[in-house]
Amino acid sequence: MARKSNAETAANPGRLKQIALTYKMTRKADPKVGLIVAGVGIVTFGVFLAIGFLIDHPVYLGILGFLVAFLAMAIIFGRRAETAAFGQMEGQPGAAAAVLDNVGRGWNTTPAVAMSKQQDIVHRAVGKAGVVLIGEGNPNRVKPMLANEKKKLARIMPDIPVHDFIVGKGEGEVPLKKVRTTLMKLPRVLSGPQITQVNDKLRAMGDLLSNMPIPKGPMPKGMRMPRGGKMR
Repeated sequence: MARKSNAETAANPGRLKQIALTYKMTRKADPKVGLIVAGVGIVTFGVFLAIGFLIDHPVYLGILGFLVAFLAMAIIFGRRAETAAFGQMEGQPGAAAAVLDNVGRGWNTTPAVAMSKQQDIVHRAVGKAGVVLIGEGNPNRVKPMLANEKKKLARIMPDIPVHDFIVGKGEGEVPLKKVRTTLMKLPRVLSGPQITQVNDKLRAMGDLLSNMPIPKGPMPKGMRMPRGGKMR
């Protein structure tokens, strides 16, 4: 019991510190967040308290109002903090990877399976919907990259559905804040064992090897493979 109490005591300051840090970061992008959250709490508590006086149970409704007000404040703060975080990440290379890391259980994500010199990136997620390729960067450069990755996947697993979309604010693109929702809305067609097989095949293929250009035909005479296995 003592160990459990000490662990909880140590964890609480960490949570409070994290909440304070999140509030500071949110306030930079949303200066009115404190007033809005406080206003929601006061109005919610006031409504319940008023109802309590009307039905002659101010104490019970006051306690209930306090709990509901706290819950409402937490929900509003969470949503505004999420919006502020997406606003800060928007347009930065690798932002989609950060979202995919928190997409939830049932998805196995691999960031940057393909990348261009201009920092256009393709990420990959595997779940019950199949394989999803998520591109971010210039659409004119990302579309050929997505097509190339889809061809590679079609060669090794032709029966597995492959979806793709580009993260952005343009027409036909998916906003960063809707990446998770878009994944969750895809039809579920694979079972757990099938997902495991897909992940095993992708690991066996290896992203680095699949992205390495390999010349066709036999190796020219007199050419040797240098140490490390890389052609020069």
